[in-house]
Amino acid sequence: MSRISHRVDQIKPSPTIMVTMKSMELKAQGKDIVSLGFGEPDFDTPEHIREAAIQAIRDGKTRYTQVDGTPELKTAIIKKFHRDNELEFEPGQILVSNGAKQSLYNLLIAVLNHGDEAIVPAPYWVSYPDMIKLADAKPAIMLGSAEHDFKITAKQLQNSLNENTRLIILNTPHNPTGTVLRESELRRAVEIAESCGARLLVDETYRGLSYVGTPPHAASLSPRAISISSLSKTWGLPGLRLGWILCRDPELQELFLAAKEQIHISTSVLDEEIACRYLRDRGQHLQRIRGIVDERFACVRAFMAGQSELEWVAPEGGVIAFPRLRGDIDVNRFYQLLNDEYGTFVGPGHWFDMDRRYMRIGYGWPDADELARGLDNIAEAAARASR
Repeated sequence: MSRISHRVDQIKPSPTIMVTMKSMELKAQGKDIVSLGFGEPDFDTPEHIREAAIQAIRDGKTRYTQVDGTPELKTAIIKKFHRDNELEFEPGQILVSNGAKQSLYNLLIAVLNHGDEAIVPAPYWVSYPDMIKLADAKPAIMLGSAEHDFKITAKQLQNSLNENTRLIILNTPHNPTGTVLRESELRRAVEIAESCGARLLVDETYRGLSYVGTPPHAASLSPRAISISSLSKTWGLPGLRLGWILCRDPELQELFLAAKEQIHISTSVLDEEIACRYLRDRGQHLQRIRGIVDERFACVRAFMAGQSELEWVAPEGGVIAFPRLRGDIDVNRFYQLLNDEYGTFVGPGHWFDMDRRYMRIGYGWPDADELARGLDNIAEAAARASR
């Protein structure tokens, strides 16, 4: 093979996307498949929101928009922060991009250099390490544990710092475990980042789906703290591809803007139109979504209460859980049975830099019947794989 970029050579395709595509392919072939590998809700977009997109096309809104997001959308985001959290932000402190993933990449290439390190607690969302490598930096993985609710302690974080640390990445509600940072934990992380001259990035994409309350937006606590969010998870609009960076450091926002405009100019005007309408009506949408998520979470919780082969740290938010097979189960046999005989797919723990006994179960995507069937299949495969 001809010479290729060392950045691309050291990364791999996202396993969560691969299993999603595999599930869709098998379903298209007519096979009975249950996919619990999705990490987002599957809710239908309300009719009047869809009509707003159609009307935008009729009105000829097919041109480039502002690189940092339309004034109307940024105003809607600002009003959301004010009404939901009593926080005041300015338009220049918000940068709209094509989803949280694009926002994250814009940020990483703006703040990281060769030899820099970004701290990533494990388990983690699978794209963090590879995106850091694409920025020519090094992911510094810190292992969490179920005994500490998969949270990295302040002492662990402090001890992991070195002269190359430039960024600390946290995620709350956490993907893949569903745990939620408390305000005191977030404030301590901000203090640690400030003390060493690093920046703190907090991925808040599941923020609206917390069952235990939410800490402040990280960006409201310090100019060195950055929040990223989107409409993909809480709002159930992953195909909309719209997210934003929230940061009160004007010089940093200029860097993010420069990175964005050299990668993809503006966001889709149709996505921005839909997002504006959705955020204006967010209260009624979130209430509807929360009701469905609560029902599905109750199903998972009842399932786990009756299991002898599985244990977990109960999620506190999001639409995902991270249970663990107990020690007397043949893990390889379990996954072989689950995938091949039961046609059920989850996210095995090694995807998230944990033991394969863990698995990520997404309960936001399948309907109630499919979710119950998938959980039953997990229980039967675990029982059959028991030594």
